[in-house]
Amino acid sequence: MGILKVLLYLIFPVIHALNDCPVSLCGNFSLPIRFPFILKGEQSPYCGYPGFNLICSNQRKSSVLELPYSGKFYVRNINYLTQQIQLYDPDNCLPKRLLSLNFSNSPFIATFSRDYTFLSCSSQNISQNLGSQFIPIDCLSNSTYFVSAILSVNLVNSLPGSCSVIKRLLVPIARQERFGEKLRDDLNADLQLTWDKPDCNFCETHGLMCGLESIYNNQVVCMSDYQEGTSRQGLKVFRIIALCITGPALIFVMLMASCVCYNDRIANITRNAASRSAPAAISPQPEVTIVTGLDELTIESYEKVVLGESRRVPGPNDGSCWICLSEYNSKETIRCIPECKHCFHADCIDEWLRMNVTCPVCRNSPAPSPLNVASSNV
Repeated sequence: MGILKVLLYLIFPVIHALNDCPVSLCGNFSLPIRFPFILKGEQSPYCGYPGFNLICSNQRKSSVLELPYSGKFYVRNINYLTQQIQLYDPDNCLPKRLLSLNFSNSPFIATFSRDYTFLSCSSQNISQNLGSQFIPIDCLSNSTYFVSAILSVNLVNSLPGSCSVIKRLLVPIARQERFGEKLRDDLNADLQLTWDKPDCNFCETHGLMCGLESIYNNQVVCMSDYQEGTSRQGLKVFRIIALCITGPALIFVMLMASCVCYNDRIANITRNAASRSAPAAISPQPEVTIVTGLDELTIESYEKVVLGESRRVPGPNDGSCWICLSEYNSKETIRCIPECKHCFHADCIDEWLRMNVTCPVCRNSPAPSPLNVASSNV
């Protein structure tokens, strides 16, 4: 029966390999969608991980993520290396969504958060008199009452009688506040979430793709690239043929397994007898292949660009670095990969290319380009 399990284990991945799991694009900035995310209706369910379903909105040309108890959010960016996703509210009133934010039955969590208290006052003048530490929330206010928020640690004095506490909650933030640093309080900024399962950090760090080992479990493995299947039609034909031969094939496999077990038993008896008279042979250790990135000469041959006051980035890029998620500033130096024209902070992409030979966005292997290290202004 052990041999039968091995044979079945070798057969099942063939079914998985026939699924076509290409990188999909959605949105004006061509946000790449790949494992663990899938675009619902465009990719096979086996191409992603449970809970990571996205919908491509034709109205806004953006990817939509629906949290089970918090509704729909639009996706600004996905960092597959750090396993972070950047969301925003389509109605531009994120504080309203924060009041009912619930991550239950969702794979996403907030790595860091800050404790805020939301207040409602009878007028804007009263709330403004409370101090500059209070953050006005115009989208929740009207002519009858004014809503604001403050860090709970700063709420030390008693409130005026015309103000009341709406709710105290932990608001997700992008990173932890360092000692002596004062983070900007902006509750309308994007929602920064992360996930810890599936853990694809090892695969992404080594320039490999992450995917499901089999359609029968959620175990993830590293692959050199997504398996290229023949087509979905080929998968249907395969299933029909498999159903027609399942019965005879199962009988044949059981007979073969019995023969193999018998032969293994005879071989073990022979080897045990031989081992008593001959010293054990030392098996050679398998060679370890070390995957390295590009050399410094090739990296320096890729074009550098110094951003001007417009901060406009050439090629199919937006206003932030795909690797560190930080927005570009004027006079910052970026480097662009010649083949796919994706650009990044020069320090970020240089470190990446020293360990990997593929673009962190599209996974294409960049070819060496003529030496061009002269900086130019955009």
